[in-house]
Amino acid sequence: MKLLPFALGVGVGYVLGARAGRERYEQLSRAYRRVADNPQVQAAAGVAQAKAGEAVHAAVTVAKEKVAPSSQPGHEPAAPGRSVGSNGR
Repeated sequence: MKLLPFALGVGVGYVLGARAGRERYEQLSRAYRRVADNPQVQAAAGVAQAKAGEAVHAAVTVAKEKVAPSSQPGHEPAAPGRSVGSNGR
């Protein structure tokens, strides 16, 4: 989760730094680090990460319920995109 913002910051910093020179790159790098190290930003990132984890867990649970075979004997789920005919297949 932390890799994407870091990679984005590095990419933007590299492009802008290459155009404006090393001094501007260092200035952007320091500004990014100040924001990234801010306790409020860290707290918000932690909350977002926790909520994302909860959403993934809920999605996995729903997916497992939809994929799990039925408890009815002799019942086979239809293949995706295919309807079940009158003989049960």
